[in-house]
Amino acid sequence: MKVTKIMALKLLVAITLTIGFTGCSKKGSTKGGSSATGWKINDKKGGFQYNTKFKQQETPPGMVSVEGGTFTMGKVDDDVMHDWNNSPTKQHVQSFYMDETEVTNMMYAEYLYWLKSVFPPSDEKYKNIYNGAIPDTLVWRNRLGYNETMTNNYLRHPAYADYPVVGVNWIQASEFCDWRTNRVNENILEREGYLKKDAKIKDVTADANFDTESYVNSPSKSFGGNAEIVKKKVMGQSGKKQVGEDVKNVYAQRSSGIILPEYRLPTEAEWEYAALALVGNREYNIYKGQKKYPWKGQYTRSGKRQYRGDQLANFKQGKGDYGGIAGWSDDGADITNKVKSYPANDFGLYDMAGNVAEWVADVYRPTVDDEANDFNYYRGNVYTKNKIGADGTVEFITSETIKYDTLSNGKIMARSFPGQIAQVPVDENETYLRQNFDKSDNRNYRDGDRQSTRYFNFGDSEEDAGKDKTNERMYHAPMHKIDVDSLGKMDKKYDRSDKRTTLIDDNVRVYKGGSWRDRAYWLDPASRRYFPQDMATDYIGFRCAMSKVGPKNNKKTPRGNVKSK
Repeated sequence: MKVTKIMALKLLVAITLTIGFTGCSKKGSTKGGSSATGWKINDKKGGFQYNTKFKQQETPPGMVSVEGGTFTMGKVDDDVMHDWNNSPTKQHVQSFYMDETEVTNMMYAEYLYWLKSVFPPSDEKYKNIYNGAIPDTLVWRNRLGYNETMTNNYLRHPAYADYPVVGVNWIQASEFCDWRTNRVNENILEREGYLKKDAKIKDVTADANFDTESYVNSPSKSFGGNAEIVKKKVMGQSGKKQVGEDVKNVYAQRSSGIILPEYRLPTEAEWEYAALALVGNREYNIYKGQKKYPWKGQYTRSGKRQYRGDQLANFKQGKGDYGGIAGWSDDGADITNKVKSYPANDFGLYDMAGNVAEWVADVYRPTVDDEANDFNYYRGNVYTKNKIGADGTVEFITSETIKYDTLSNGKIMARSFPGQIAQVPVDENETYLRQNFDKSDNRNYRDGDRQSTRYFNFGDSEEDAGKDKTNERMYHAPMHKIDVDSLGKMDKKYDRSDKRTTLIDDNVRVYKGGSWRDRAYWLDPASRRYFPQDMATDYIGFRCAMSKVGPKNNKKTPRGNVKSK
């Protein structure tokens, strides 16, 4: 009898525990599997592959992290130039990466070497690729000055290796960013075992090279479709050991987490935010006043005891004074100077004032339209999509289909390189019933389009709307043209009209920061000027930026929060 009671009691306890474990469970077991289906992720036998061990974006070579935030964009002091083009606006910028220094002559020389090696200018098909990328060294010449030393040596001589590159127009700077994207991702994929080691040096040719977007869309066609170079592996493996043919594996994808976003020119808002570096001028969440320069204080000279009186940037101090008195130089330079010659700002960025001014991505307009957008502000979006060929797959640029643009100054530049995917404007398939954009070219959105002009008539008939209204543009800038015949002869047509009212059009870009040629006024990060995108000078350079994917900062726990149990 007692035995029966004891057995019954044990059975009751076992049932109770079973019910407790099954009934009180808050979530199903997903160990090693999907939270959606319970299926195993990254199974070597096949199925869904995803980088479940991703922690954070790899810091790109030569860059520093800039945590995004809110700031007042534009001038807060008197506008002594009376440009009225930088009224204060409240903006928010997402976190991003920015080059620690301006792009140097040595960095740009590496780009030129790669172009010359892969697209030899001795080949008639490629000569304009290399020639179109060479900086304009004649920018150093002056009618009443002797600067031939810089003309002949500044770009190539190792004495200037770490000096910022100049003579580069906005288009050339943008193409350098594209090239850098491809070379950095190519190196990462080689490191992770997705590309054959040293193929980037030994096996690269004009028709067999690496392009990031081409690889993402059709990896098997990278390097001319050479399967010995472009490899597969199971997602998440270290890359030290290749997987056998009997195992289901994949090429690297966006979901691999190792392919970096594109290098690009920073937007004006990003550049100004990074230059101000208000992170070093606040207490908790309160800014301790505005900053006039990238450094603290209202003066251009250092107040620190050991450096007191030293200039904090390279700029023109007065008429005929580019560097100071010989033997006791004010800023240590008369033209440009080596990068990192002056203290970094509180983000760790060098030369955000002085040395050279810098191209940014934006098309110039006198006003920043914060009523339309106050998040990652940027004017200049021209949306495109991949061109689909007759076979239903993406169409790649080949050596026979390269297209070149003849700029207004006669310089010929490649619009795209072999190995890249051909691009076409977005059409109604992408814009139909959308609220956020309705056309491909948005440079004139809310400013500069025909609907904004005083000539626009809402009652125009279809015949009137189709007429040429070139002279009824919002910005009546000169229109220089160059016609090229079948033999390559150029007919240059300089616009000599005396009725032009501005130099602003869709092809002028903003540049920021003062340079070695500028007075202290232009060192203010809020100052903004513009220059034609296809022209270069001896005082404008550039640096690259990259968007940060994932969280705003890399802290494990957000401020003021605790981890949920």
